[in-house]
Amino acid sequence: MTERNLTLISEFLLLGLPIPPQHQHLFYALFLAMYLTTILGNLLIIVLIRLDFHLHTPMYLFLSNLSFSDLCFSSVTMPKLLQNMQSQVPSIPYEGCLVQLYFYLFFADLESFLLVVMAYDRYVAICFPLHYTSIMSPKLCVYLVVLSWVLTTFHAMLHTLLTARLSFCGDNVIPHFFCDVSALLKLACSDTHVNELVIFIMGGLVIVIPFILIIVSYAQIVSSILKVPSARGIHKVFSTCGSHLSVVSLFYGTIIGLYLCPSGNNSTAKETVMAMMYTVVTPMLNPFIYSLRNRDMKGALARAFCKKINFCL
Repeated sequence: MTERNLTLISEFLLLGLPIPPQHQHLFYALFLAMYLTTILGNLLIIVLIRLDFHLHTPMYLFLSNLSFSDLCFSSVTMPKLLQNMQSQVPSIPYEGCLVQLYFYLFFADLESFLLVVMAYDRYVAICFPLHYTSIMSPKLCVYLVVLSWVLTTFHAMLHTLLTARLSFCGDNVIPHFFCDVSALLKLACSDTHVNELVIFIMGGLVIVIPFILIIVSYAQIVSSILKVPSARGIHKVFSTCGSHLSVVSLFYGTIIGLYLCPSGNNSTAKETVMAMMYTVVTPMLNPFIYSLRNRDMKGALARAFCKKINFCL
C-alpha cells in the first residue's frame, strides 16, 4: 500500500453540477435567485401563520414546520454550492462534510414525516369533520410535531455516526454538489456493509412507510367522498388537499425517480440533477403551491397588506 493510501484525508472535493465553464456565471445567478426565493417564500409563510390568528389551526402549525424544514433543507446545500461555484478549489473539510450530511438527512426525514402528519390531518378533517377539533387537539398536534423531530434526530445521527467510523484514505473527489451518504460510502476504504444494511432498513422506515401511510390516508379520503358523491364534496377535497398532494408529488416523485428508476450510463449526472430537484426546486415551489392554491393563505396575505397600508397612512 502506498504512502498516499495510508494518509487519512482531511477534506473532500465536491465536483458540483455538470455545468460547462462558460455557463457558470449564468447558473450561479439562477441558483442564487432560486435560493433567495426559497428563503423569502418560506419565511413569508412562517410569519403569516405566526401573526394571523385565523391560521392558528393544526394544519397551519404543520405547514409552518414544513416551511421551516424547507428553508433549512435548502440552506444545507445551496450556500456551499454557490460558494464552490465561485471557488477555484471546491472543497469541504471532513468535519464540515459530516455536519452537512447530518443536517441534510435531518431535514429530508423531517419533511417526509411532516407530510405524513399533514395527510393524517386532512384525513381527519374530511372523514371526521364533526370530531376534528376533539381529535386534532393542541396536545396531539404538538406531540406529532415533537415526535417527527425526535425520529429525524435519531435517524440522522445514526447515519452520521456510522459514516464517521469509516476510514477515507484514497480518492477524496465526490461527484456531487454536497456530501451525500451514498457518495461517501463509495469513497470509503473500510467495510461499509453495516452502513448499507442500515440504509436499506431505515430507508424503508423513513421513506417507504411514510409514503404508504399518505397513500392510505388519501385512499380513505376518496372512499369517504365516494360513499356520498357530490360536487360540493369533490370540491372540498380538491380545495383542502390539492396543495398537500402537489407537494407530496414533487417530493416523493423525485425520490422515486432517483432511486427506483434505472439510471443507465448517466447515473452521476442524473443523481445530481434529481437531488437538485428535491433539495432546491421543491422547497422553492412549496410556498407558491400553498399560497396560490390556498384561500386562507391568500386571505392572510391580503390582511397583512391592508394592515401595512393602514399603518403607513
